[in-house]
Amino acid sequence: MRRFPAPLNLKRIKVYPLATRESLSPIEKLLVDPDQPPPPCSTEASALIDDCVGRVKAARERKAEVILMYGAHLIKNGALKIVNRLIDRDWVTHLATNGAGTIHDWELSFLGRTEESVRKNVATGTFGTWDETGRNIHLALMAGALEGFGYGRSLGRFIEENGVTLPTTDWLTNLLKTEPAHPSTPARAELLRAMVAHNLRSGRHDVKHPWKESSILAHAFRNHVPLTVHPGIGYDIIANHPMFRGAVIGRAADIDFRLIGSAIDKLDGGVVLSVGSAIMAPQVFEKSLSCVNNLRLQAGGKTVSGHTIYVVDLQDGGNWDWTKGEPPKDNPAYYLRFCKSFSRMGGTMHYAQCDNVAFLHNLLHRLSA
Repeated sequence: MRRFPAPLNLKRIKVYPLATRESLSPIEKLLVDPDQPPPPCSTEASALIDDCVGRVKAARERKAEVILMYGAHLIKNGALKIVNRLIDRDWVTHLATNGAGTIHDWELSFLGRTEESVRKNVATGTFGTWDETGRNIHLALMAGALEGFGYGRSLGRFIEENGVTLPTTDWLTNLLKTEPAHPSTPARAELLRAMVAHNLRSGRHDVKHPWKESSILAHAFRNHVPLTVHPGIGYDIIANHPMFRGAVIGRAADIDFRLIGSAIDKLDGGVVLSVGSAIMAPQVFEKSLSCVNNLRLQAGGKTVSGHTIYVVDLQDGGNWDWTKGEPPKDNPAYYLRFCKSFSRMGGTMHYAQCDNVAFLHNLLHRLSA
């Protein structure tokens, strides 16, 4: 009789010090100075940036949300200080990224370099098996969960405050016994399990982040700007670590999914910037917008409207003019999720074929003019 196989035992994964990894992207070479003149864009992209400037200014005047959803390449391409300047000047009110976006941000803040050779390290079984990355991100999320923090707020605090303080196992055990139905019970139990299984001591865990001034996560936390993270289980290198727990990642992502909904609920007349995020941004946005509209209609209100979406990517958009609507199913452009999904989200969608850093750098300069 055929039997179901046992899951892989990740507790046996051998991890290595992050400092021993050959990292491909040092912070001093990748950071883009927001005060330097931005690179030129195509005529079409430049026109869309001008249009975006007007929409963002109008949105902020009416106190509508401006949501920046970005992929990990924006970090690896060095746009951290550009995004932080947009936060400083209140042009962006909510940020959202995927798990990889936070991993590169954290590694740059902690080590000053990030990125590894996928081809070479997968072949040697070392891809993603870096102790500090998996350990500290899990520490941040487990500690933050005790206070009801999501992924972005937990990790942003961890970077900004250079570590975290863990409670005693006796304190956690007592709470689990006396308050078994408390909303924080799963988070408390998960932290207790991790502390016992991985010999995590109670008290202060100091983790210095010498390059935290460039961190988007820390900057958002410092300025009380929500930054939500929308990871996938098994998508990110922190899965390649003995401390990996899908429950920890899922709990943090659950909070952040509900948090981005609160931003979308204030999107009427606002702006969405989807920059270099082919999967996360359209997938998360469409579900969250549907939730918001569902709740509004139940309350007798109207659905979200008047918003403008700017989708930015290096691809050619399937050589389709998205201002003409959605292509037919026999056109390959129909299967470009990052365009198709956003074209269905009400409001107005524009697609800009442009380098992600160049788009935001030009946007910042024109907003500041």
